[in-house]
Amino acid sequence: MPGQNLSWSRRLRRPVGAGLAVTAILSLAACSSDAGEGGKTTITLSMQNADVKSADPATWAIVEAFEEANPDVDVEVSGQPVAEHLQSLSIAAQSDTLPDVFWVYKANAEEMLEGDRLMDLSPVLDETGILERLPDSTVANYTADGKVFGAPYQGLLTGLWVNNKILADNGLSMPKTFDDLLEVARTLDAKGVVTISDGASQSAFSVWQFLVWLDRFGFQDKADGLLDGSEKWDNPDFIRMYEHIAELRDAGAFSSNVSTQTYQQAVDQFLQGKAAFLDSGVWAASAIQESEVAPDADFWRGPEFSDGTGEQNIVMNVASAPLVVAKKVAEDDAKLDAVKEFLEFYYSDEGQQILVDNGQPPVTDYEPKLDPVKQSVLKTAIDETREDGVTSPESQPDLLFPVDVSNAIYDSIYGVIQDQLSPSEAAALVQKALDNQ
Repeated sequence: MPGQNLSWSRRLRRPVGAGLAVTAILSLAACSSDAGEGGKTTITLSMQNADVKSADPATWAIVEAFEEANPDVDVEVSGQPVAEHLQSLSIAAQSDTLPDVFWVYKANAEEMLEGDRLMDLSPVLDETGILERLPDSTVANYTADGKVFGAPYQGLLTGLWVNNKILADNGLSMPKTFDDLLEVARTLDAKGVVTISDGASQSAFSVWQFLVWLDRFGFQDKADGLLDGSEKWDNPDFIRMYEHIAELRDAGAFSSNVSTQTYQQAVDQFLQGKAAFLDSGVWAASAIQESEVAPDADFWRGPEFSDGTGEQNIVMNVASAPLVVAKKVAEDDAKLDAVKEFLEFYYSDEGQQILVDNGQPPVTDYEPKLDPVKQSVLKTAIDETREDGVTSPESQPDLLFPVDVSNAIYDSIYGVIQDQLSPSEAAALVQKALDNQ
């Protein structure tokens, strides 16, 4: 699963201790050495997971394949949990000791670009042919002041995983609209079956389905205004969206222990055949594929709303937080060439197929090769993005805001799901976070 999603929890609000911050920056500085063994050029890659090999197998596999294909380049991979990672990068940016290539939130990247710490990747991406293979929406999302400051790390393809057997066993068909989903929830609740598996404990970020609901209630048209303050989060459209979440809650759609259940426990609930839907993304495809529900698994982009605002036939299939390159890399020709080679490999057909082989969708225009048996679950998600008329937003809404605002968005949604906040109070919670920026 994309690491930034796993780590968007309330712990981000806790300040990182000075000792930890100093240790982290020393670690970043240490791994920024140009020295390589046997004449190799060394580049550093800093990620948002403490154990990249196990937590992000796709990135790890790409690095290994790249080093095999480019024996003259050594990629030193390091990582920390998101909060510590971002804190370390903030300090490193001040001292100009950033890693060569690193994962970072878009908002942080824009600050670093403004501080003249990031490379404009436009020439590199254009020279290597990467730029023309990226969706226009991705390029636009990672462009500021005419500079392309990042490239997509992985894709965020999110929605609801479906257990078709549960629906069929209860005389239900696949829903299309919100009213359909509401009827499914009422029917399943009457039979003691969970409709949507979610988990708020230590994982308040796990509300991906409801983030795309925001787009079905006009988020894309409101985004610029929300960022510059001319638009308010507590607007009638968003409040109406929260009201629909409350309707689902009152229909018994969520597990009774949603407040104490973690995201992983929510996944397990679905894998054990105890929930009709799972709120998640493509990163769950591998676990579903290996479970007993695999033969009955499907992927759904979510309900359409008759009272929504704007486009309804959408799926959240966007780039996650970007990979960026420190500006100082351009001062070393050998290092710059190595970074170019790494990016060219990452976004090559071979690199993109490695993503696919590790349960991730491609982020370029690459047509993936999918095993119809061994990757049947992932295929259902990718197929959903290719249905006639389906479009995608430019970005997942929470990725456009600072961490405090993103956390408020998650808390507002789970606040309604847990009946702790009314729809109006939920919208006001996010607006307060925006006002505090």
